[in-house]
Amino acid sequence: MDSGAKRTTGQPEMAILFEDNHLLGIEKPVNVPSQEDASGDPDLLSLLKADLKERYRKPGNVYLGLVHRLDRPVGGAMIFAKTSKAASRLAEAVRSRNFSKTYVAVVHGTPAQRQGRLNHTLLKDERTNTVSVVPAGTPGGKEARLDYKVLGTSAEEGLSLVQVELHTGRPHQIRVQMNRIGCPLYGDQKYGAAVNKPGQQIALWSLYVGFPHPVTQTPVDLVSLPPRRHPWSLWDEAIFAKLAAMLRGGEHGF
Repeated sequence: MDSGAKRTTGQPEMAILFEDNHLLGIEKPVNVPSQEDASGDPDLLSLLKADLKERYRKPGNVYLGLVHRLDRPVGGAMIFAKTSKAASRLAEAVRSRNFSKTYVAVVHGTPAQRQGRLNHTLLKDERTNTVSVVPAGTPGGKEARLDYKVLGTSAEEGLSLVQVELHTGRPHQIRVQMNRIGCPLYGDQKYGAAVNKPGQQIALWSLYVGFPHPVTQTPVDLVSLPPRRHPWSLWDEAIFAKLAAMLRGGEHGF
């Protein structure tokens, strides 16, 4: 993100990707929960409410609607609704699949097929906060579907860069589905502990979020490029910029 871009106040600072009277799009920092959880750590929703209150000197409570979530260790583009009407309409856009979410991830190995669709049934264990693949029809199981495409490989490190487009929004979906095909995410301590080292940061990034504006219906495109550090730095930044440009233009490459 351009260092001169508008940013939130407070700590951590966050780049503002889009803002008007109805929406707030930001670049989520890694390791910040999307909303309050059992850890009690500062969460994104509360931090952004405090930021809006300070920046606009708003009295009383500030409304901010959580439209979608990113796992705590994941960073990148994320949209919030500043009015209940915008929240309701964006929720409908998500339900009607008129809301695009594209991620980039670094995985161990290379998928057998360099491009494909993954369909699984996932079941979440609330007690352990883990998700597993189960047979279709399992009580409580939910359909999970995504498309992926290999964008590049690093033979020296045994890693691949993949583009992932979600068609459902299940907890830990990308992490679980990629692990299921033998390609756990780099740095994923929960689903890839056998191949990752403690302390490594998960390499999963929300590159693009696109949807019609809930009021004007004009296209809104949020783009956030991953940080230039390992393992992202194994690939030229131009790869990410080219993909972002394609997505802005309505091309998804699948």
